[in-house]
Amino acid sequence: MSDVIKLLPDSVANQIAAGEVIQRPASVIKELVENAVDAGATNIQIILKDAGRTLIQVVDNGCGMSDTDARLAFERHATSKIKAADDLFALRTMGFRGEALASIAAIAQVDLRTMRHGESVGTRIVISGSKVESQEPEACQPGSNMMVKNLFFNVPARRKFLKKDSVELSNIMREFERLALVNTDVEFTLIHNDAVLHQLMKGSLKQRICDLFGKSLDHQLIPVATDTPIVKISGFVSLPENARRRNALQYLFVNGRNMRHPYFHKALMQCYEQLISADTQPSYFIDFKVDPDTIDVNIHPTKNEIKFENEQPIWQILVAAVKESLGKFNAVPSIDFESVDVPDIPAFNPNANAAHGIDLDTSYNPFATTASTYKPSAIGGGAWRPERKAVAQDWQKLYEDFTEEREVYGESSALSQLLGAESVEEKAGQQEMFDSSAKEAVSVMQIKNRYILSPSTSGLMVVDQHRAHIRILFDRYIDLARNGDLASQRVIFPEVLQLSPSQNVVLDSIIDEVATLGFDLAFLGDNAWSVNGVPSVIGDVNPVEVLMQIVESVSETGDEVGDSLRENIALSMAKASAIRAGQPLSQSDMEHLLSDLFKVSTPNYTPDGQVVISNILFDDISRLFK
Repeated sequence: MSDVIKLLPDSVANQIAAGEVIQRPASVIKELVENAVDAGATNIQIILKDAGRTLIQVVDNGCGMSDTDARLAFERHATSKIKAADDLFALRTMGFRGEALASIAAIAQVDLRTMRHGESVGTRIVISGSKVESQEPEACQPGSNMMVKNLFFNVPARRKFLKKDSVELSNIMREFERLALVNTDVEFTLIHNDAVLHQLMKGSLKQRICDLFGKSLDHQLIPVATDTPIVKISGFVSLPENARRRNALQYLFVNGRNMRHPYFHKALMQCYEQLISADTQPSYFIDFKVDPDTIDVNIHPTKNEIKFENEQPIWQILVAAVKESLGKFNAVPSIDFESVDVPDIPAFNPNANAAHGIDLDTSYNPFATTASTYKPSAIGGGAWRPERKAVAQDWQKLYEDFTEEREVYGESSALSQLLGAESVEEKAGQQEMFDSSAKEAVSVMQIKNRYILSPSTSGLMVVDQHRAHIRILFDRYIDLARNGDLASQRVIFPEVLQLSPSQNVVLDSIIDEVATLGFDLAFLGDNAWSVNGVPSVIGDVNPVEVLMQIVESVSETGDEVGDSLRENIALSMAKASAIRAGQPLSQSDMEHLLSDLFKVSTPNYTPDGQVVISNILFDDISRLFK
C-alpha cells in the first residue's frame, strides 16, 4: 500500500493560513498597518476602492526593504521580528509569525514598491495567488507602498460571502479606529473611493479620541492613571451620567496592542455598579503597560486575545485606579435639592393634620403632673398612669382604602392566593377567599411581570410577553412596509442621533430604505443626524434607540436593499417598540396580547427564531406531586 500522507504545496498551505488570518478586507488593513508601524512609520495612508474588494493600498514612510527582503517577506514564517522561540515571550512588535503577507498573497494580487532610506533605487514585486510574476528595480519613495487588488479573486466562495460595501467599510473603519487609538504618534489618512474619511494628526490619546469620535467626548471623559511595579495603567473613563444604552466606546490596549479581555471589562463594570442603571454601559479607553515577559499574545491568530500572568493583581489595581478617578472628579451622583423634579418636602408643622385624615390631639402632654391628667389604675391599686384622650379616626375611610388596594393588586384572586400569599392575614383567610373567588374564572395571569400563564388543552401555556409583542409588531410593520402604508409623523422637537464613523457609513447606505419606513432624517455633519419624523406606528418609543438598533442589526447581517433589509428594519423596530420584561399588564392587556398573538401565522417563534410559547404538559405537572 502506497503512502498517503504528503506535504501540502505552499500555495495550498498559504490559503489555509489565510482562512485564519485574513477574514475580510479589514483583516488585510490590520496586518499591513501593523507591519508599517513595526517598520517605524510616522505617516500611513490607507486608500480603498469598493470597501477593499477592488483595492487596498497602504503607503508608509517606514524603513523600507531591500530587494532580497521584499522577496523573502512573502514566504511563510519569514520574519525579521523574532529569531528563536524564546523571543515569543518578549515581543515588542505587532507582528511576529511571518504569515500575514504570505496569506494575503495567496488570495489576492499584490503589487509592492519599496525602498530603504538613503538609497536611490527601490524594488517592485508583483505576486498573484502566491505565484511571483515579476521583480524588478523601481524608482519610488522611501518606505513601502503595498497594493492588494481583487481580494479573494481565486477563492470565489470566500468572495461571495463578503458583505455589501457599507458593512465591509464599517468593519474597516472600526479596525482603523482601534489602530489609530494605539498609535497616537502616527499620522493617519483614510481615503475611500477618492473621499477622505479621516485625516488624523499626531497628538495625545484624548486628542485622538476626540478626532475619531467627536469633540463632545472632551467633557465626558476623566483621566485614569496609576503606576505600579506590576503594571502602569493610563487612559480615560466616562462620567456615569454619560453612560450609553447603545454604542458605548470600550477599548483596551496593552503595550500598544488592541485586546479583548472580558475579565478586565468586568472589573470596569464593577466600578460603575452603583452609579449607572443596569441597561447602560460606560465608555472607556484603558492602556496597560506591562513587562512583555508577563503576557502571551500567541494564543489566537488575530492576536487580540492575550493571557496575563498577573491577572488578579492587575484586576485589583485597575478597580482601585478607576474608583479613585471617579471619586476624585466627583463622579458619584449627589442629591440636588434645587432640581425641579425633586418632590416637595414640607417643613414639619405639629398643628397640621395627618395625610390619612386622622386628627392628632395636640393637647395631650405625657409629662403633665396635674391630677386631671391621671387616674387610678385598675391594676396595682394605688399606682397612677397617664390617660391619653381618644384620637378621632375615620375607620370607614381606612377600610375603603384597604379594600380598594386589595382589588387593584388582585389579592382576592384565588390563583394569586395559591401562588403568592405571604402575609399572615392572607394565609389565615386563604381558604375563605378561595371559596368566594373560585366562582370567577381566571383565564390568564402574569408572573414576575414577564411571563403570561394561560391554561391550554394539554396543560399550562407560558408566553414570554416581550417576544410575543415582537412577533405581533413585526407582522404589522412588515405588512405596512410592503404596502407602502407606513406614514411619517413629524416631531415637535427633533432629536439628534450621534453615531460613530463606522455606524454613520451603514446608516448612509440604507437611508433611502429607512425613509420609506417613515423616518425623516437630516444629516447635520460630524456623524450626527436630526430625527425630524418617525413612523406613526411606533408611538412613544425613543426613535434614537430604534435607529441605533437598526444600524447595529444591519451591520451584523449585512443585508442588501430589498425585502431582506426591510424585514431586518421591521424586526429592529418591533424589538425597540415591544413591551419590556418587567412591565406589569392588566387582565385585559394580557388577553388582548394573546388574542393578537394567535392571529399571526407563526405565533410560536419570533422572526429571528426565539421561542415565544412553551407548554407545560399535565403529565409533567402531575410528576411534581409524586
